[in-house]
Amino acid sequence: MGILCKIASMFGFGSCDKSDEKAAVKPAVKAKAKAAKKTSVASANGKKYVLIGAGPASVRAAETLRKADANCSITMIGEEVESPYSRMALPYYLSGMIKEQGTHLRKSDGHFDGLNINHVHAKVEKIDAKKNKLALNNGDSYDYDQLLIATGSRPANSPFPGSENKGVVNCWTIADGREILDTIKPGSKVALLGAGFIACIIVEAMLKRKVDLTVMLGRTGQMVSRMMDETAGEMIKSWCEAKGVKTILPSSIKSIEAGPALKRDDGSLTEFDLIIVATGVYSNIEFLDDSGIKTDQGILVDASLRTNIKNIYAAGDVAQGVDFSTGGQSVHAIQPTAVDHGRIAAVNMMGGASHYKGSLGMNVLDTAGLVSTSFGSWGGVEGGDTTTLVDEENYKYVRLNFKDDLLVGAITVGRTDFIGVMRGLIQSEVPLGEWKEKLIEDPTLIMNAYLAKSLDVA
Repeated sequence: MGILCKIASMFGFGSCDKSDEKAAVKPAVKAKAKAAKKTSVASANGKKYVLIGAGPASVRAAETLRKADANCSITMIGEEVESPYSRMALPYYLSGMIKEQGTHLRKSDGHFDGLNINHVHAKVEKIDAKKNKLALNNGDSYDYDQLLIATGSRPANSPFPGSENKGVVNCWTIADGREILDTIKPGSKVALLGAGFIACIIVEAMLKRKVDLTVMLGRTGQMVSRMMDETAGEMIKSWCEAKGVKTILPSSIKSIEAGPALKRDDGSLTEFDLIIVATGVYSNIEFLDDSGIKTDQGILVDASLRTNIKNIYAAGDVAQGVDFSTGGQSVHAIQPTAVDHGRIAAVNMMGGASHYKGSLGMNVLDTAGLVSTSFGSWGGVEGGDTTTLVDEENYKYVRLNFKDDLLVGAITVGRTDFIGVMRGLIQSEVPLGEWKEKLIEDPTLIMNAYLAKSLDVA
């Protein structure tokens, strides 16, 4: 399946490996789930869990709850009329590497029915935290003892007027993926508005489909500016251009017109078969207005993933929790974090005492075959030291950032041989001692440093 599949598996994505089917929790209850009702029915012990969202965080939470309690009531509410799937798998679906079922988080038919998990297809419109009740857009309502909000995120709107025109799509849902595949063919002219993480993995899929691709860069003229420094971003841009991708700046675009077409700053129109908008994401928190749940960029949670309301938790892309690198609070919209959140929140919803140590910012990106990564404080820290190793001709780059003698952040381009080691050193906060100076002289010695310091710790 390629290097990114292996890396994704290492970090817990599990989106393109057939062995993921074995990861599904064995049914704890044989009975089929009952049809959705207006009010959730209490189980024998009266415990009612409601999970808003049907992504990785909710799926892991539901399975954790069921594994611990065969009798409790579990209701998982997702807006999309789909089997729970991984957005991380969409590019593999678009590229043809996997079929649509390969995007599903659990591959076996009847998985959630077998676990007696009631999967409801609807949108939650309002939460009444005082009455422990929520209202759905179909008129139904559910009461709960413990509530998990894992509503994820949504794509940002187009920065240009005209996004409602036919032929303009996001690449965020399975439905979006179907529309894209129904539209494109080899030679199709496609414009991709955005050059962040999501956009770059779409590039891979579009090139595999042999389309004529134009990518709109970020305002800085750089690719992936929120996860890479200028050197790495320029390498990725150069790599894409060498693959035949054309790049344009947002300042050169005025609007999206019917066709679809991009109206340029000189008044000219450039027509496309498809325009894909991928300009960022925002947490889905609007429905929480007047709920009493505190929000910022996401839902504010403590180390147990509890909100300011004692029986309401949040997990995944919507949770703004402890940041490993800064000690503050941030939203880390990556699947491994969502899976961890789901498990920890479920344990605490059952009365346990599990704590999240904090999300480590990490990104693993495959842009048309060029793998790049960033971890932790990838841009460096005030008063810290930085060392770099650059080979522009061969698209290879390593950057290590230190605070005192701790490794706190890293970037790599074109190297996958020690990314797990970098992550391990950052998260373990192992003092490097004399190895810091050795790494400043030669960053490729990081495996040696890891082994030496691990032995010291042992």
